[in-house]
Amino acid sequence: MTRRAVPPDRVFALVVGIEQYAAGPAWDLPGPARDALRFRDWLLARGVPDSHVQLHLAPLPGSVPDVPFRPADHEALRRAFVTDIPGRRDEALWVWWGGHGVLDTDDDTRLYTADATLTDRRNIHVESALARLRSDVAPGLGVQMWMVDACRTFDETHRFPQPPPTERLPAGARIAAHEQILMFAASRGQRAGNDPERRLGVFSDIVLSALPDDVLPDPPPLLEAVKARMDALRAAGHARQIADFRLERPGHTDIAQSDPPPQALPPLGRLIESLMAYPLMNDRDERQTMVNELPPAAVARMPRHPMPRTDVIGIVRTLRGRPDGLWKLYAAVTLLDDDADRCAELRASVQDFMTESGPGT
Repeated sequence: MTRRAVPPDRVFALVVGIEQYAAGPAWDLPGPARDALRFRDWLLARGVPDSHVQLHLAPLPGSVPDVPFRPADHEALRRAFVTDIPGRRDEALWVWWGGHGVLDTDDDTRLYTADATLTDRRNIHVESALARLRSDVAPGLGVQMWMVDACRTFDETHRFPQPPPTERLPAGARIAAHEQILMFAASRGQRAGNDPERRLGVFSDIVLSALPDDVLPDPPPLLEAVKARMDALRAAGHARQIADFRLERPGHTDIAQSDPPPQALPPLGRLIESLMAYPLMNDRDERQTMVNELPPAAVARMPRHPMPRTDVIGIVRTLRGRPDGLWKLYAAVTLLDDDADRCAELRASVQDFMTESGPGT
């Protein structure tokens, strides 16, 4: 179905990038604010008026230039969905969101707002936001495109002290007049990859690279382009998540995922294998030389074992509970063996493990 072109000045965008949470530094997430600004720049370059881009950020210090933005707390973002967006009389809507998320016990996606804490995980309930914006409270926004770069891990796996708040946004009367295109970075139960060094979300970066010049792209080609890039990245071993796509039009629904990856080692297994790929790990004296490069306080009570693999597992288990412990292990190993391929895989496996085990990601 060919869609009528929508003029850029008839497009409105809610752009959210949350890097810092009230829950504390363990939830810091470098990248979403920068990704949000990149998407804002893409909109402005295609003629969307600056007044039509509602920017909500919670950036880490020094992560964004001096640009005006609105807060990204629960009150501000709830107001955006309940009041600001439905009050628009534009023809189309973009929702861009980067930050932390979780899948609740009803299998619904909840996106944490910047004022979320461990005991009060304030959030926006995505399914009710979608229902509200396809009801009669938003009659003018006939086409709605969403990009959500956030984890959709199962809430119970995080062992938080309390469940998240269960608020759902109110919806109006149901009508069959809206088209909603959804791009989720991760599938049910999965984490969304983030690159802290480049300060970007893996999925956000792929979507930004796939966006055409049209401010409101035709969905099938865009989704296929994003899917192809995700599949290639995963095939190369640089990503594990499976993106979710949904296209809903009156009387028609398409649901698709990027191709499932081949069976992969869990992050801890990958880390152990990347360490065992170093010849020095099979020599007791060389392993000891490597351990000698680690901080004395970290190795004072480290269990040791004559069997190489068992010894390496004990080293990893000791260091993973210390701040920067695994990166100090990386530095010690690569000091003794600077093979480029082994270094790259070890670095990637450390990042993968830390992303998987982090409390906020």
